[in-house]
Amino acid sequence: MFLNVNLNENSYDIIIERNALTKFNQYVNLTGKVLILTDDGIPSTYVKTLLKQFTNCYVYVIKSGETSKNFTNFEKILSFLIEKNFTRTDALVALGGGVVGDLGGFVASCYMRGIDFYNIPSTLLAQVDSSIGGKTAINHMGVKNIIGSFYQPKKVIIDVELLKTLDERIFNSGLVEVIKMAATMNKELFNLIATTDDIARDIENIVTEALKLKKRVVEEDPKEKNLRKVLNFGHTIGHAIESLAKGKLYHGECVGLGMLYVSSKTVKTQILEVLKKYHLPTATIYKVDDLIKYIEHDKKMSGKKLSIIHVEEIGEFCIKTILTSQINELFVEV
Repeated sequence: MFLNVNLNENSYDIIIERNALTKFNQYVNLTGKVLILTDDGIPSTYVKTLLKQFTNCYVYVIKSGETSKNFTNFEKILSFLIEKNFTRTDALVALGGGVVGDLGGFVASCYMRGIDFYNIPSTLLAQVDSSIGGKTAINHMGVKNIIGSFYQPKKVIIDVELLKTLDERIFNSGLVEVIKMAATMNKELFNLIATTDDIARDIENIVTEALKLKKRVVEEDPKEKNLRKVLNFGHTIGHAIESLAKGKLYHGECVGLGMLYVSSKTVKTQILEVLKKYHLPTATIYKVDDLIKYIEHDKKMSGKKLSIIHVEEIGEFCIKTILTSQINELFVEV
């Protein structure tokens, strides 16, 4: 299946097909140098499958994990591109999860003021969320995604076969991003995730429906001025938890917890049931005061005001603006 992300500038296709990795060079036309950016957790067979499709290709491997989204790796990859004489007609291909995609996209956006960027997300989280929409970033001073840019890929290749090698915890963490979108905009998708007895059987349909939601939001609001804020459901407190967890919790696990603070009692109960079904965390150990310190650095802060997404009923949402003095109220009864 092909989905076109139709933007005023830099529109691109999302290709959803089983075994798409083996056909990557059929979807793109790369005649120059190619840098494959990946991490040490990606199976070597995936890298080899991609490598043999190009004649002038290099591989750069980073350590897996959120801590790799840093200035040091950013600088090293740029230096590598310079050393290998990459030009504006060359390309960077990210093969990995959200960390590889975020870092790779940011590097591509900065090198020579922008080279072509292709994304092959290998985790569920990246396939349904971070690979779509052009957000690229690195972390700094303990604050997640604080430095980055909007930079659209040339194409995104979704191969759900890559999900088969994920361990259950990483897969379920990625599923939270689908739960997030379904809870705000698609009750039927939420119910499918909540009731399915075979997630592997339904995963291609789940990924496709989630991408349709993300595509619609990105097309209507490419720079997060209004509607795209819905994608932040659970992220404000989730990012604070993630910063405090220092790698002990995955991104999706933190977002799942974050959703509980910005939902009605009924929705909170429904989300808790789904989190339990997929063996995801249902409570945080961190102190409210510590969480607030990170929330105050959130990108969604504007002066002394914070925009949050609230879900009163599954499939519906509203944007609320609260004062920093009211942040404490989010933590009541959770």
